[in-house]
Amino acid sequence: MHATAALRNAARTPLIKFIGKRTTPTAIDHTPKAHPASPSSSLPDSFASYRAKAQQHGPLNNPARASSAGAIGAATGASLGPIEPNKGQFFDRDDLPDRFRRLPWSELEIEAIETGGASLVN
Repeated sequence: MHATAALRNAARTPLIKFIGKRTTPTAIDHTPKAHPASPSSSLPDSFASYRAKAQQHGPLNNPARASSAGAIGAATGASLGPIEPNKGQFFDRDDLPDRFRRLPWSELEIEAIETGGASLVN
């Protein structure tokens, strides 16, 4: 009746059997290399030269975005420009024309979801 206690007291034996002694390789090449899928097969000279050419939502070295303090958040939100979308761009699906908006759920669909589809079976 007390199988749980017997299992707790049993010695744990791993199911995986490793063959041989554990050793770490002595000759591992840790020199930096370019990724095999990299467009150029060379590494940048320094992080500074890489950052000068890097892009993340636009150029990282944009002087218009740089602030006097040099820290993120030093500029006010109003100084960053308008937040209105450009022509043809929309921030929310509800701003789109009616034919592109989400359709409301019908009572049949809500019932099917709540019952896990059981209400659809006759």
